Amino acid sequence: MNVVVVESPAKAKTINKYLGSGYTVLASYGHVRDLPSKDGSVQPDDDFAMTWEVEAKAAKRLSDIADALKGADRLILATDPDREGEAISWHVLEVLNRKKAVKGATVERVVFNAITKSAVTEAMKHPRDIDMELVDAYLARRALDYLVGFTLSPVLWRKLPGARSAGRVQSVALRLVVDREIEIERFKTQEYWTVDADVTAGTDPFLARLVKHQGKKLSKFDLSNEVDATAAKAAVEAASFKVASVEKKPGRRSPPPPFTTSTLQQEAARKLGFSAQRTMQAAQRLYEGVDIGGETVGLITYMRTDGVQSSPEAIDEARQVIAGRWGKEYVPESGRIYKTKAKNAQEAHEAIRPTSLSRNPGSLRLEPELGRLYELIWKRMIASQMESARIERTTVELESADGKTGLRATGQVVLFDGYLAVYEEGRDDEADEDGGRLPAIREGADAKVLAARADQHFTEPPPRYSEASLVKKMEELGIGRPSTYASILTVLRDRAYVRMDKNRFIPEDKGRLVTAFLEQFFRRYVEYDFTAALEEKLDLVSAGELDWKALLREFWKDFAAQVGEIGELRTTNILDALNESLGPHIFPDKGDGSDPRVCPTCGTGRLSLKTGKFGAFIGCSNYPECRYTRPIAAPDGEEAAESGDRELGQNPATGQAVWLRIGRFGPYVEETGGEKPKRASLPKDWPPAGMDLEKALRLLSLPREVGAHPDDGGMILAGIGRYGPYVQHNGTYANLPTADEVFEVGLNRAVTVLAEKRAGGGRGARGAGAAALKELGAHPADGEPVKILAGRFGPYIKHGGTNANVPRGKDPQELTLEEAVALLAEREAKGGGKKPAKGKAAKPKAEKPGAAKKAPAKKAAPKKAAAKKPTAKKTAAE
Repeated sequence: MNVVVVESPAKAKTINKYLGSGYTVLASYGHVRDLPSKDGSVQPDDDFAMTWEVEAKAAKRLSDIADALKGADRLILATDPDREGEAISWHVLEVLNRKKAVKGATVERVVFNAITKSAVTEAMKHPRDIDMELVDAYLARRALDYLVGFTLSPVLWRKLPGARSAGRVQSVALRLVVDREIEIERFKTQEYWTVDADVTAGTDPFLARLVKHQGKKLSKFDLSNEVDATAAKAAVEAASFKVASVEKKPGRRSPPPPFTTSTLQQEAARKLGFSAQRTMQAAQRLYEGVDIGGETVGLITYMRTDGVQSSPEAIDEARQVIAGRWGKEYVPESGRIYKTKAKNAQEAHEAIRPTSLSRNPGSLRLEPELGRLYELIWKRMIASQMESARIERTTVELESADGKTGLRATGQVVLFDGYLAVYEEGRDDEADEDGGRLPAIREGADAKVLAARADQHFTEPPPRYSEASLVKKMEELGIGRPSTYASILTVLRDRAYVRMDKNRFIPEDKGRLVTAFLEQFFRRYVEYDFTAALEEKLDLVSAGELDWKALLREFWKDFAAQVGEIGELRTTNILDALNESLGPHIFPDKGDGSDPRVCPTCGTGRLSLKTGKFGAFIGCSNYPECRYTRPIAAPDGEEAAESGDRELGQNPATGQAVWLRIGRFGPYVEETGGEKPKRASLPKDWPPAGMDLEKALRLLSLPREVGAHPDDGGMILAGIGRYGPYVQHNGTYANLPTADEVFEVGLNRAVTVLAEKRAGGGRGARGAGAAALKELGAHPADGEPVKILAGRFGPYIKHGGTNANVPRGKDPQELTLEEAVALLAEREAKGGGKKPAKGKAAKPKAEKPGAAKKAPAKKAAPKKAAAKKPTAKKTAAE
């Protein structure tokens, strides 16, 4: 018997059919272990030891795999063919080895790039060991991201209230958006003019542009005003011209390679209007398979790849399809072989392509979203193996009789369309630089100007980033990995660091503030070159050329020192630096020569950044005498966005308009059409100003199906209700911490949260309802019980209002009462919990004759408050 482990149940079901009765295929449901979301999960002082935690649902799945291994001959780890897939196989094997479940079974690792019978059965013939170099690269990346997030984010929370988080790649992506906005704000518009003429040379009229005036070749800004442009226009109208030359240059346009993760995201954004996240979700479904004729078939190869190469079989099939459908003249002499140009490309995998090109888009009945993406992938693959387009570029030069004035006409003719018959790559700038088609023009012919025009133009700043152009820029700089781009861009939006306007990223003040802080105090870690160099080092780990812990030691030495240094700075010092850095943005020039930082209310105070419970704002230095405050720099129209209705766009699935509306009970989104329009209220942490169509559609799609509960198969739903975000199963509701998690929570996490709720522990389980692991006895100081409880962040000791963590690596069942009392005392010495002695000592001062009976009531209140304090503190640290 052979036991095969894959990630998803959909893959397990399909692969089981392919392999037959001699195989048992089980799903791990993604990652089975993760670093607990608390400080200390990665310990630099212990040579970066990492603490992994198996989630409750994952534990059941691993037990199922262990049970299936009893008497099995082989354990085949068949997770995805990338770094993450390698890591999942390693995690599964690590847990099974600890359970001593593998025993005499042979352990093999297989990978396949497509979920088809031929790909799977062929992969089974070529097993290998787990690639530990890839696992090391995963561990290094995971540790780096954890250390940056859990070390840098608390500094942000203390110094900049209202900031949500910082991340190793997320913060650099945010800096790109902010830097582009600053570039736009600093841009100085420059006026220039052009002169065009409609000309005939014994032919149909064609368009020509003035390129020489008064014997001088014109540059872009030579005609800088209307007077000069009018004079140049008059010179064109007065001159007589001859065709000085007609130059025809044959050219070829070669097809682009098949899709990588990055190019798929870019092209789907340009042509389909998909976000990166939406693209990857649809691609995942195409990869895992859809039902065709009663059988689940994977339609595309693996969608997380930097590779542009295709298998010889795929190339041969493409050439056959091209010859049959477009003719042999569209098939090049030999198949096109593409090579990855990126210097830091990940492990080489095939490009994204259809598993069978014989399944053309018109023959499949797919959901609209899947069908459009599949058609894009199919056409790109077909085009990549077609003949180049042959074009002819023509340039016509016209000279005046005195040689002082010159016109130029350009155009092109497509002699053979080649791959353009199927596909043309989208562009961010769709301007046609080659001009239109020209008539047949004879050299030496007399030419006559029929009409001339002088047109005014102004230079424009660089455009804001779209999803496509931001992904392209990140890839060019070597920042992050294509498989992470979708989640990075989603985090920036959901944390309100940016907002979308006409599918372009605009930084919010919160995002600019975070970026300014990091640039002032952690500049090295948001430098593009530094981040790209770190990615290159991670690739060296993948290649076995660099030890992963050596990389971590080098990074941590300087990073920890920097964090410690900034942590000692007073908040006023930080705000002064930010006032200077953000000055032009938060204190814009009034244009009248007056000081923009003078308080408009009292006239003597000086405006500066302040921080409060809900984030940063501008306040007066004369506070509290002067209470003037305002937002940092409210964008134009933000007030309207907060208080008025606006259309966000159309639902691509229904064609109905989606609106943001401000109602009596707060803001909500609404899809018009039908007798009862669909509506959804905005979560409290989603500001109306940051709402866009994608967010609205996500809200309107709720509740979301998370997956089938492993105990009874009932569907688990995630949604946002009257009491906030939740997951629900069979009448049990469990709260989630943020609205963002509603769209991200996986099956493992949902099952765990529901189990905690049913056990009575609720969300955090750090209270009286948490499950007791052990009763240690009475505390020697006051006789109250000391217990060890099971909490969300691991086992902990509880005594009255004080909680203390069980030391990492210590078995809670072996902990003694004496050890627990010592840990509780240490916790109280650090300010945790409530010290009973202090409370008792304070009461006699307040007591009066006759008040003795009320003392117990007074004692109970502080104790109850103290019990809640650690919970609030832990939640903030998350």
